[in-house]
Amino acid sequence: MLTQRSRYALRALIFIARADSAAPVPISAIAADQKLPRKFLEIILLELKNGGLVESFRGKMGGYRLARPAETISFGEIIRLIEGPLALVPCVSVSAYQRCADCFEEATCVIRKTMLIVRDQTAAILDHTSLADLATDRLAA
Repeated sequence: MLTQRSRYALRALIFIARADSAAPVPISAIAADQKLPRKFLEIILLELKNGGLVESFRGKMGGYRLARPAETISFGEIIRLIEGPLALVPCVSVSAYQRCADCFEEATCVIRKTMLIVRDQTAAILDHTSLADLATDRLAA
């Protein structure tokens, strides 16, 4: 399940992508339009900045804009940045593999086999859905 933090990050990034402008989008505009708490949004945007997804600009005309074209930023990348691995169990994680403590035999574990399929399908969908895909379709976001 996505956390509120991830949902807010996705909503903020889609809003910035829809702005489709070289000018930075003020945080107040993002918070107001998306009905997000400003303080929480500031923390999320800082995390997105540190992850290389947005750039920030100070001053009267300051705000945030995407660090890369919207076509190159996937939902998978955003969710991994905010949440961590997509895998539901650690034994199928690509980036944070850990053997399950109660596992008898990983090679024959039917739970692991199923979770591998879930992870692969989830990653395929999220990694092939970009901000640009959803920035053009308000209903999809």
